[in-house]
Amino acid sequence: MSTRSIPYGRQNITEADIAAVTEALKADYLTTGPRVDEFEEKFAAYIGAKYAVAVANGTAALHLCALALDVDEHSRVITTPITFAASANCVRYCGGEVWFADIDPETLTLDLEKVRELIESHPKGFFTGIVPVDFAGYPVDLEAFRALADAHGLWLIEDACHAPGGWFTDSKGIQQWCGNGAYADLAIFSFHPVKHIASGEGGMITTNDAALYERLKVLRTHGITRDRGNLRYPNHGGWYMEMQQLGYNYRIPDILCALGISQLSRAEEGMQRRQEIARRYDEAFSGGDAGAIRFHGVPATSIRHAFHLYVIEVPDRRGLYDHLREHGIYAQVHYIPVHTMPYYRDIGYEDADLHRSEDYYAGALSLPMYPTLTDEEQDFVIARVKEYAGG
Repeated sequence: MSTRSIPYGRQNITEADIAAVTEALKADYLTTGPRVDEFEEKFAAYIGAKYAVAVANGTAALHLCALALDVDEHSRVITTPITFAASANCVRYCGGEVWFADIDPETLTLDLEKVRELIESHPKGFFTGIVPVDFAGYPVDLEAFRALADAHGLWLIEDACHAPGGWFTDSKGIQQWCGNGAYADLAIFSFHPVKHIASGEGGMITTNDAALYERLKVLRTHGITRDRGNLRYPNHGGWYMEMQQLGYNYRIPDILCALGISQLSRAEEGMQRRQEIARRYDEAFSGGDAGAIRFHGVPATSIRHAFHLYVIEVPDRRGLYDHLREHGIYAQVHYIPVHTMPYYRDIGYEDADLHRSEDYYAGALSLPMYPTLTDEEQDFVIARVKEYAGG
């Protein structure tokens, strides 16, 4: 058993981060205060969106998006089974139906043609929206999904939790950053410790739609507004506020936003390191000694993969998983297909034909991928992978 411990993901907390949080702790606000606004403005600027709404976590972000788009028991929404369960659960929280479409085996993201087939196999108006996921950091071609959505009157929520700083090139040759609102109605991000930007917990919703932005801000805070211009009844005084709809307490504290702001200042530095780590893995697994190890290369110029995860596929995933753990390498599996979870089986997904997703899951393993992973540690990981799964 190795004495070293190499997880699949890890946060990087610097002295600057600690100083930022300490300063926030000494300020007047611990919960919602000026750093929330600052984080929203700087994050929106980073990805190129008009508006951003900071919330408690990525799941809260998804739930608020579904609420803002009026998902209810009459809604039917398409998403991918290869994602964290929250991408689908947000629809269920609102009483809607989730419909899964299969993945593209090369990009591992929602397959556009499979979604088209699913939509066109039902009457017009049957479906309500689509939730594509930038899985592992691979940016979905949202221009193509937007065209499909518009043809059938659907909305789009981009789950970009894996992809802040990623982009794809659209038909006009423009780099469209994940979450910038150019094609999706809403996009969401997570600031969980293993993500690119770590605030402990936290999430962000981005949009270019002013009306959705205003509604999200109210839903984030119990459905309550103090906006004097939007009060429905006479103002009783400076204390007066109105709960105008059923909202939630999905606010994020100032102290977490202070950490998020500090982390955001290093986002591009972290992205560059993730690209380097991915290139080293690609080179290692491209040789003749790589055996049955499959990795997923990316187009050199048309996208920037954000590499939240580096996923390989092997014939004996369980064996390799156990072998790596024996050497202190804590690789992980992303994800168990959502439709195979007991909850979704119990409500009718047991016989869903999603064989690409299930085939992918049978061999998938996420190797360590985080900016502070050293070359020496990565070489150790590569050697142990090849030792077990190589030729």
